Amino acid sequence: MNSLVSAYQAFWTRAFDFSGRTRRIDFWLTVLVNLVVTIVLAIIAGFVDFLQILSGLFSFAVIIPSFSMVVRRLRDAGKEWPWLFILLVPFVGAIWLLVIYCAPSIPA
Repeated sequence: MNSLVSAYQAFWTRAFDFSGRTRRIDFWLTVLVNLVVTIVLAIIAGFVDFLQILSGLFSFAVIIPSFSMVVRRLRDAGKEWPWLFILLVPFVGAIWLLVIYCAPSIPA
């Protein structure tokens, strides 16, 4: 539980930090928390119209922190940030990037 809290706290405090690294476990814990929060907000927003704004604001707020975390995770896996452009290759690019996200950290 402590690891989850520290990983999510680092996600927000390092929102504009494109240097350094993000460990695989921290990356996936943050992705999990963001996914759960997004799903819960979307479900609640389906019943309460006012919360649609909150759901949209959260989705907008995580764009830059997520991008910086992805850049740090790529670096931790031994790749540089331009590897994000692999997403432009239909279907195969997303799978390839997922494999990179799951790769173990390389020694510093």
